[in-house]
Amino acid sequence: MITGEEYVAARRAAADLLVRSGIPLQAAERERIEVVDFGLGNIRVEGLQLLTIFETGRMAGRILVMTPDQTEPEHWHSPFGQDPGKQEVIRAYWGEVRFYLPGEDTMERGFLVEGKEHLYTMRNEIILEPGDTLVIEPGSKHWFQAGEEGAVFYSFSTTVRDASDGFTDPGVVR
Repeated sequence: MITGEEYVAARRAAADLLVRSGIPLQAAERERIEVVDFGLGNIRVEGLQLLTIFETGRMAGRILVMTPDQTEPEHWHSPFGQDPGKQEVIRAYWGEVRFYLPGEDTMERGFLVEGKEHLYTMRNEIILEPGDTLVIEPGSKHWFQAGEEGAVFYSFSTTVRDASDGFTDPGVVR
């Protein structure tokens, strides 16, 4: 777990990146930025910050903010009852975000979290820059990482059930 001070600092850094990217941010939204460390206690390395713009029973829109070189752990969106799992459309807005999906090992720009190389098995690298869009199908194992300046991107998806996501790292707590 991260400390209260780390949480506040991560929230502040995310708000600063949102403003720097040109996304309007209301005062109340600053307080709604979630800091997600996945229970790993190392937010600067593994984690992300997000602002939910809307969430209905069928779909959601979020802004994801990652500080420089921050990595979201490898995961997949699991089925839930008759639902095949979350389908997600990513739209890059600012900075570079590196996605890793199933396929040939093409990793060049990104890096594996030190000491956890075995927990990042997807190595097919897709670089998203502002204006690029990527669709992540339900159940597709993936992870992502911000570039050297950080990244801001949109996530539009079917119903969000973060608690049912699967993670390669058994230490993740969601």
